[in-house]
Amino acid sequence: MVVEKINTAFGQYNYNTSAITSVKVVDNKKNQPCNTYNAPSFTAKSVTLNTSQNIGLRTEFANKEEKKKYNEVCAKLDRNNKKVVNTLLKNGVLLNNNSDDKSTVLDNLHKIVTEPRAQGLSNSGILRDTIATIAYPFLITQQFGDIPNKYRQIAIQANNTLNTDKSDMRLASDDIDVEHSGTCVAASTEFKLAKQMPAEFARFAQELSSPKLAVTKRIKLENLADNTLNGVWLLNAFNMPFNLEKNYSDANLKLAPDKNAILRAQIQTTDKDPDERTPLDVLMQSTFMQIGSQQAYNSLTDKRGGKFNQNDKGLIEFEKTFTESVVFDKNILSVTYQTVDENARLIGYETDLDTMKKHLLTALDMGENIIIGYTQTNENNIIVNGHEITIVGYKKDDKGKLNFICNDTDDGITKPIVYSEDYLLPKIHHAALPKEVVEKDMKIVPNWEEGVDMFKQMRKQAA
Repeated sequence: MVVEKINTAFGQYNYNTSAITSVKVVDNKKNQPCNTYNAPSFTAKSVTLNTSQNIGLRTEFANKEEKKKYNEVCAKLDRNNKKVVNTLLKNGVLLNNNSDDKSTVLDNLHKIVTEPRAQGLSNSGILRDTIATIAYPFLITQQFGDIPNKYRQIAIQANNTLNTDKSDMRLASDDIDVEHSGTCVAASTEFKLAKQMPAEFARFAQELSSPKLAVTKRIKLENLADNTLNGVWLLNAFNMPFNLEKNYSDANLKLAPDKNAILRAQIQTTDKDPDERTPLDVLMQSTFMQIGSQQAYNSLTDKRGGKFNQNDKGLIEFEKTFTESVVFDKNILSVTYQTVDENARLIGYETDLDTMKKHLLTALDMGENIIIGYTQTNENNIIVNGHEITIVGYKKDDKGKLNFICNDTDDGITKPIVYSEDYLLPKIHHAALPKEVVEKDMKIVPNWEEGVDMFKQMRKQAA
């Protein structure tokens, strides 16, 4: 494996930023464009059970308290949204409790309705956004909105808090106009959470939009590393606020957006244009960027600091894996398929494409949604950019050819897209997969080991 070289190269070449802006990507082998998947428009009929946790699925209220919560939520909704919530109930989503504290989607929607939201946020707005996103996660986008004149000086002042140099202050003024978002990893994580764990998504939505602007998350350290000490090292390396449980095997984390995210969310509450992020998208994506960037993200500029990435946009593969492992409390491996040299040249693959395909299909059959990073190369096979998308399913065409159904949060289309296996598989640099899917076929460097190696290299370079 060439993990160290890959991370260095992809940090330099701005990996995980918005490289692909259209689904009309030409298939080099067939010279045919990929297609959009004809999902229905967002109505009650488009709502499906988005979680693979079908055990104990409930479609009826267990008591009068649940019925009361349902009525109080519906009282705040228009006719169409009431139909959507009713469909969520019939499909088993509304009473799903696959969340950290076993609260249901309904429990958290009720708190959004009845408890205060953070300053400048709307109870009704957060409620509608949460319902819509859970019902149809393909609505999620990473597109930043513009900053209207009435907010401009406030935003510039907030971004200049730590600047004293006049040139830095001018730059800070220009930087708040974000044209190309680097939050594809964060947006893909948001999508996967909404689609795969709707109750946990609703819990995140409720707590992140509350006055405390933070969500608590209990994780098992074994899902980060091979032992407690290495798990604690990884949490400290990412500057995560946490405390250990008495059993020393679990940790309670505080996940929060950066301090400027609330201003972005307030702007989107009053001045959201079509196809821009919702206030909820802002809070979610900022939180996930904070996790990955070692608490060094700025929502006003979409830039990040931190010690693991030389670039100020996006997250590298190592940071992405840590973020996903924390959010889903799962031992997730980032499986690197492409072999890249120190000059960012694609020189081969770590396994054959049939094995790669087997890994993806196995994980999809397990109910996983797979976040992948794929690359673009120039005529010399040098990687010039990359992007994160999510594979949500697969199907065969009328000729028996396999196609992957995917979601791209940066294509401006609120529908799934379809890539043929011939097009997509050779472009996949890495994929986030459960350990059991790949451990028999490939030797994978665990995330914590990769982090230790990177930390040692940085110390050596600084000496």
